[in-house]
Formats: sequence, C-alpha cells, structure tokens
Amino acid sequence: MAITLAPAALERVQSYLAAEPAKAGLRFGVKRTGCSGWGYVIGLADEVEAGDTVFADHGVHIVVDADSLPLVDGTEIDFLKAGLNEQFVFKNPKAQGECGCGESFTTDADKAA
Repeated sequence: MAITLAPAALERVQSYLAAEPAKAGLRFGVKRTGCSGWGYVIGLADEVEAGDTVFADHGVHIVVDADSLPLVDGTEIDFLKAGLNEQFVFKNPKAQGECGCGESFTTDADKAA
C-alpha cells in the first residue's frame, strides 16, 4: 500500500517544504495518546532514519517510521479549511474506531489485545 496526499494536503505540504527546502519531506506517524489509543503525528522530517519507509506522492516524500507503518499504511492525508480553522485529516483504512473527541483511534489489533 502507500500513504497518499489529497490535492489540498499536497498543496499545503508543498508550501511548507518550499519554505524549508533542507527538510527531507513530510514525517507521518502515530503515538499513544487520547482515550482510544493512537494519535496522528505530522510534521516536517529533518532526515530519513534507519527503518523509515519513504513514499513519494507528486514529488513529496512522506516518511513513516517502522512502528507507525502497520497502523497507517493506506492512509490518505487531506487538509481542510472551515472558516478560520485549518487542519490535516486522515482517511485511515486501519482505524476501526475513534474516541468521541476525534483525537485518537483504535485498530483491530487494539481490540484483540
């Protein structure tokens, strides 16, 4: 599978990378957080580290660490604007449930544990 960027996210990430051309790309992953278990982490990657997987989408490198990859593989990252609010949103086929506030998600593997 792969990690992909919807057009609005692609445009936003390209603008971030244009402002910081020394960055290796977009770093995308997860961390334990919230009431459900996993929260998304997104930012610019300083470098590609050992064990990282790099996906390319329209010339943008998306860097994912080995621990996060099984939880986010297949995700489409989008970017939404609503009035003054802007945020990245994630269409993750691995996510099987979310907490009420939308801050974290669970997978089938979490339910089995």
